[in-house]
Amino acid sequence: MELFNLKHPSERVSFTQALSLGLGRDRGLFFPSKIPVLEDVEALLALPFVERSQKVLGAWLAPELGQALVNELVEAAFDFPLPLHRVDDQRYSLELFHGPTLAFKDFGARFMAQCLSRLSGKAKLTILTATSGDTGAAVADAFYGLDGVQVVVLYPKGKISLLQEKMFTTLGRNIHTLAINSDFDACQALVKQAFDDPQVRDGLHLNSANSINISRLLAQICYYFEAVAQYRKQHQDSPVIAVPSGNFGNLTAGLFAKAMGLPVKRFVAATNSNDTVPRYLEGRQWVPNNTVATMSNAMDVSEPSNWPRVEAIFAHQGWDLNELTGLALDEDATRASLKALERDGYVSEPHAAIAAAALSQTLADDERGIFLATAHPAKFKDVVDRELGLNLPLPEALAAVAAKPVLSAELPADFALLKAHLLERLM
Repeated sequence: MELFNLKHPSERVSFTQALSLGLGRDRGLFFPSKIPVLEDVEALLALPFVERSQKVLGAWLAPELGQALVNELVEAAFDFPLPLHRVDDQRYSLELFHGPTLAFKDFGARFMAQCLSRLSGKAKLTILTATSGDTGAAVADAFYGLDGVQVVVLYPKGKISLLQEKMFTTLGRNIHTLAINSDFDACQALVKQAFDDPQVRDGLHLNSANSINISRLLAQICYYFEAVAQYRKQHQDSPVIAVPSGNFGNLTAGLFAKAMGLPVKRFVAATNSNDTVPRYLEGRQWVPNNTVATMSNAMDVSEPSNWPRVEAIFAHQGWDLNELTGLALDEDATRASLKALERDGYVSEPHAAIAAAALSQTLADDERGIFLATAHPAKFKDVVDRELGLNLPLPEALAAVAAKPVLSAELPADFALLKAHLLERLM
């Protein structure tokens, strides 16, 4: 598999190199030189999830890694269910929160960890990542206890739910967590600065587990195929898919799936009040505002780093960017959607509620669609309980960490201080 740097197309790497580097020169994102098109997609949709995923990822990786290794990586990473739940006559929810950290990030993080453990040899690595909520837990769980791997997670202090925080800040050992006194965009900027600093990047052998790493995006392609496979057991048309969008890695994976031949009618990019992309799609001006805190905190991103890949896919496929719908919901609309879903008998959380409402607003009378449920409602227990008047029971994974102390250090959004902290603790 060959990939090139979107900022410097002459920089070309293999999948193994992209996996290790994370980013290209000048923070450029790696993008595939060719998107494989699958033969007989309908036959693939009839296969079980793991077997189908092995074939889907084999189309990308088998020429470089061999199909046997791809099969092993997939089987080890994807060992939990992802049910499609009927909400009403027009909408289905793809529940992606049945993995070990109760969020969709488990798919990409576990696959990336399997790839690194098999392909990096005995090289020591430091995984440096920023999280607006669920990435931190998924990455920490996937890499916890792996020999030769240190994990550093930056997150915005006070801007993620306490239970989200507890899932990755209570582990210790090779998991190091830093609460940054700013927002997610500042955390992400610090990560990028670290990769631009040779002393930090080379001295600590940095790699990133954010959705900028191509391995995570490839893994996420697989659940779009599963969504349509389950949908096709009941309907023969192609669904509309609404994606709760923050850093836009999730949508990028869906667009890759469609480019491979998956029958999706269109995508809806659903955001909260951090609406850079919906405004851009409407007026074609990229004007990020200051990030605002919302109850859907994993989407509190004003400068989504994966957006260049979205535009690159549309260009590669010759698609019109006008075919992508962008919708932003404010806090009142999010609350209304949470309550409407509960009236339909479906308890959700803010991110999925935004996608559900955006889907409803864009479906024609003769259309049906799927929205992605990216996290277990109990990860946002404070919000869900407050808005719906409930007392959600904690699933075992959350109950196990609820009383544990947070082990994070606290830093301002200052790269010099972050650099000193990393070099002192990890060198």
